[in-house]
Amino acid sequence: NFWMMGDTGPCGPCSELHVDLTPDGDTRGALVNKDDPRCFEIWNLVFIQFNANADGTFTPLPQRHVDTGMGFERASAIIQGTKNLTDFSGTISNYETDIFRPIFDELEKLSGKKYASTLPVTQASHLRSGDGKTRVTDRQDACVTEKIDIAFRVIADHIRTLSFAIADGIIPSNEGRGYVLRRVLRRAVRYGRTLGFHEPFFFKLADVLARTMGDIFPEIRAKQKAIKVTIRREEEAFNKTLDLGVAIFNEAIRRRAFLAGEAERAREHGRDVAVVFPGDVAFELYDTYGFPLDLTQLMAREKGFSVNVDRFNELMTQQRERSRAAQSKIAIEVISEEAEFQPTIFVGYEELDLVCEVAAIDGDVLVPVETPFYAEMGGQVGDTGIAIFGSGDRKVLDTRRGKYGPYFHKLSERIDAQRGDEVRLVVDAPRRRAIERHHTVTHLLHWALHEIVSRDAVQKGSYVGPDKLTFDFSSAALTPQQKRDVEKLVNEKVRENAAVSWTEIPYAEAKKRADIQQFFGDKYGDVVRVVQIGGDPKALNGYSMELCGGTHVRSTSEIGSFRIVREEAIAAGTRRIEAVAGDAARAWAEEEAARQQEKFKMLARKKSDVGALPTFAKEAETAEMLRQIDARAVHLEKVDVDVREWEKKNAKTAEAQLRSRAAEIANELAAEHAGKNSCVAEVADGDGKLLQAIVDALKPKFSGPILLASAKDGSVALVASVPKELTAKIQADKMIQQIAPIVGGKGGGRLESARGAGKDVDKIDNALAEAKRLIAAA
Repeated sequence: NFWMMGDTGPCGPCSELHVDLTPDGDTRGALVNKDDPRCFEIWNLVFIQFNANADGTFTPLPQRHVDTGMGFERASAIIQGTKNLTDFSGTISNYETDIFRPIFDELEKLSGKKYASTLPVTQASHLRSGDGKTRVTDRQDACVTEKIDIAFRVIADHIRTLSFAIADGIIPSNEGRGYVLRRVLRRAVRYGRTLGFHEPFFFKLADVLARTMGDIFPEIRAKQKAIKVTIRREEEAFNKTLDLGVAIFNEAIRRRAFLAGEAERAREHGRDVAVVFPGDVAFELYDTYGFPLDLTQLMAREKGFSVNVDRFNELMTQQRERSRAAQSKIAIEVISEEAEFQPTIFVGYEELDLVCEVAAIDGDVLVPVETPFYAEMGGQVGDTGIAIFGSGDRKVLDTRRGKYGPYFHKLSERIDAQRGDEVRLVVDAPRRRAIERHHTVTHLLHWALHEIVSRDAVQKGSYVGPDKLTFDFSSAALTPQQKRDVEKLVNEKVRENAAVSWTEIPYAEAKKRADIQQFFGDKYGDVVRVVQIGGDPKALNGYSMELCGGTHVRSTSEIGSFRIVREEAIAAGTRRIEAVAGDAARAWAEEEAARQQEKFKMLARKKSDVGALPTFAKEAETAEMLRQIDARAVHLEKVDVDVREWEKKNAKTAEAQLRSRAAEIANELAAEHAGKNSCVAEVADGDGKLLQAIVDALKPKFSGPILLASAKDGSVALVASVPKELTAKIQADKMIQQIAPIVGGKGGGRLESARGAGKDVDKIDNALAEAKRLIAAA
């Protein structure tokens, strides 16, 4: 045969090894590559010697080699299914091996269902049942069993995919290979419904895989806990929306069932009529309920429908456009013919004040030949500052890098200048230093998370600005102790005053260094910049080393005090830490002290004798300010608990007093209405809570309706009660709905109990009279 990886690329002739599983083994290749289960490929030797070109021609490769690939599961199926090639009468299937059987055993134990070894009818009709295994010939009778077996196979196959991938450091997410994993996992969870699972189950299968494959793949055992935690977190998140999404899917299918029937009848008469699942619903399932498109397509195929993918893609495009518009900050106009510019030379690692030449200027956008201004990249915001021209000064509001390398400097307003003019560019130095502190401490935070939490805490994104930093990473929620430990470790490293250095090396060399952090999906040039913390400067022996083009401090002591101010979820399996350092930490401490003071005032208003809040000294060193904040937080937590306990105690006392007063008034009303079945009365100076308590006390004393009214502080309260056996004649909610408007209000409730309110105190007598009339009429 001839093997090609695609329309273009390396290719060459190949020798395929197929196994003939027919009873006599004499088909002589007639079934090869015919999708017949009686003959399948287990090995391929590809002689890579050509490159396929886009024009259809083939060019010999300068280096040629043999690429060999064996199907592990298929080879195992052949060996075990034929008893070492001695008996071909049994079932030969990838799933009838000790690779999958342990997973099936665990699934059977968890679900209470059995794997019956069925095969789809298109395959089963070819195979004999010499070993007594189930064979599907009657599609109708075996439909349920076949669906259960399919679920077993999909789930078992997918737990292997997920476990190995997570062990290799790939985490389910919404982008790239992470989204492939998320789709695989959600497909498996959906098949779990076929086996009756409505609670997380999938993660439990990781233990079986660790037992059976851990000897050959030790990383499966080494990261067994992380694999289970990751899968369980994803499973729990999808379970919350899966059933709702399935309900919406089924409703959409139900609405099209009639059309599907009509289409089937049309096909019987020779007319091809297609009924598709709506792309709008598919997009809703994706956007709101987390259903990957391929999962919706799978479910639709099971019902005999295709999905309107064009409409889905149209809605997806619209969403992306809305997202891009929402995320835009300061708009920087792209100067036409950007590709004609030479890349701007960045000298801002060493210079913050530079006289240079204008390469281009268009209105309020400047492109210089070289610049000390850092352009927004890698999470670090762009620099601001001043541009001084011969004709005047302009503020630089932002700096961005164009596709082909020019740096666009957004000016505060237009300036009369032209190409070749001289301009002095001055970076806002205090702002840059604040950004550098946050960027370097971001590297320390990343390192500390690996040390304290997990090596699998993979960076997913970051923001580095003068006011704060945010760091997104894959992980479960951090415990309070983990947050304290991470913060403590970072501050210890800051105080060590370790050197921060950077050096450029070939990317090929960086790729060989497992201790240099680099990020999947990022594009790197032939030469990369490594930022190192600790060790000998530029010796690439620091404890933290990352590929990074951003700006940094020269030593960790320049960072100042570090504080984590927030840790939260931003997506399934992705956490975000927000933190501050240096002057930003000091500013945060002052703001936090003000927030603490407001909270203390609120608590003191509830209970006046609470202990005084510890003082906060604004003139103290930043580290001391943070210690004061911590002490105040501990005190506030104690005061908060004391106030809540005090409120609970007072509430119980108030409730007892209310019920005592209600019982006393109820006894008086019962005496006044002795011999009557119902009670309609006014209570002095009462609110709705008191009236309800009185009604509750009156219910055992009257067999008919009760209606009470009261006025307090210019408001009218109404409460009605009707015994259940009388609700066919008169209803509490309707009675309130008719009486409340009389006192200028409204209300409602249930047949047996209802409440209302109004503002016209002078009409209470009229309302009571109407209540008596309604009860008498019933």
